[in-house]
Amino acid sequence: MSSGRNTATRDRHRRYVARGKPPCGLCGSEIDYTLPHLDPGEFVVDHITPLALGGEDTLDNKQAAHRRCNEIKGARATEDVGPIQAPRLFVTARRW
Repeated sequence: MSSGRNTATRDRHRRYVARGKPPCGLCGSEIDYTLPHLDPGEFVVDHITPLALGGEDTLDNKQAAHRRCNEIKGARATEDVGPIQAPRLFVTARRW
């Protein structure tokens, strides 16, 4: 079953949202746009009103978010979620 989303549109919207390197729309903290895929602090695009709740897959319904913040929000509208704390970033490598 297809979700009806267009991957070319998705990628274009992702580039547009990331262009200004905005902070997370859910916790308000800065996003490290260089983090690798699946890192809790990486940049993802969040639907302000989720598609599951009738939101549209349009640019004006999207915002930058940390992966972890977006996971906490789930399929709830942004205004229905209380304050979210920024993901904790841990040092995994040191340079001496």
